[in-house]
Amino acid sequence: MTSLSDAQPVSKVDLAYDLIRGRIQSGAYTPGYRLVLGVLAKELGVSTVPVREAVRRLEAEDLVEVVRNVGATVRGLDPVEYRWAVETLAVVEGAATGLAAPLLPPSALTEARRLNEAMRAGLDDLDPLRHTRLNQQFHRVLTDPCPNPHLLDLVERGWARVSGLRSSVFSFVPDRAAESVREHDGLLDLVARGAPPAEIEAAARAHREATVRAVLQSQAAPAQEGQP
Repeated sequence: MTSLSDAQPVSKVDLAYDLIRGRIQSGAYTPGYRLVLGVLAKELGVSTVPVREAVRRLEAEDLVEVVRNVGATVRGLDPVEYRWAVETLAVVEGAATGLAAPLLPPSALTEARRLNEAMRAGLDDLDPLRHTRLNQQFHRVLTDPCPNPHLLDLVERGWARVSGLRSSVFSFVPDRAAESVREHDGLLDLVARGAPPAEIEAAARAHREATVRAVLQSQAAPAQEGQP
């Protein structure tokens, strides 16, 4: 059990905030999960006051939804915002990947393959957050040589926006992780054989767009199951 003495000088609110946010990010608390303040307070060894304040902070970040007479629950992914964010990222990241490909040194291609193999090795016991971190490192390797700094800035902003909506989509669509690794293989093969930048750009863009489709389909499925 988490101890306040271990966390000093972190405030009680910060302790509760970090605990709840971490469990949301890891997928331990899934969309719709009800946050019982008394249970969390007991686990942390605090009153419900700092837990309530932590929940308010998470509500402001759109990670938690508080409904009167119902309580606090983990908010689901906003499908509209997510679609817009990732579709935009697909455009700018695809362009950056295409422009970077002819400038990519062999050592960078080797590093990209290493990262993809690390993702492949983790598929049997998937850690969504770890997979997401490796995935972002993979794409950063492939876009770093892009000679257009404005395009790279847009890519970084796109990654930040998507991360803000949800730290890992692989907790929603774990099967997508294996598909993503296979698509990485294809993208790396294109780069290795010196395919035209436009072909590499199209492949990188299609890769991101496939993730959008998988996530939106996963979000639509529960609603369809509930229809008569």
